[in-house]
Amino acid sequence: MSKKKFPNRPAQYQIRVKGLLDTKWASWFDGFSIEHKSAETIFIGEVPDQAALHGILTKIRDLGLIISYVKRLENDCSDYRKGMNDGTL
Repeated sequence: MSKKKFPNRPAQYQIRVKGLLDTKWASWFDGFSIEHKSAETIFIGEVPDQAALHGILTKIRDLGLIISYVKRLENDCSDYRKGMNDGTL
């Protein structure tokens, strides 16, 4: 059996969904922050393992939101936010 590319350890994720979800939902998403860009809601945060990531995705599904993008961030979230602020993302 081959080695997993991403071991089961904490990782930062960015998840984009279509539409604008109010930031008051952030507490329901286990510490993920909620930001908006254009007509999308962007969730950014850390999950301890793949099971927790699937839990977040299940909550998104339960709200009827359409996922447009899921990315495991190689660096911490501050790199992503910097890109959002300077327009490179």
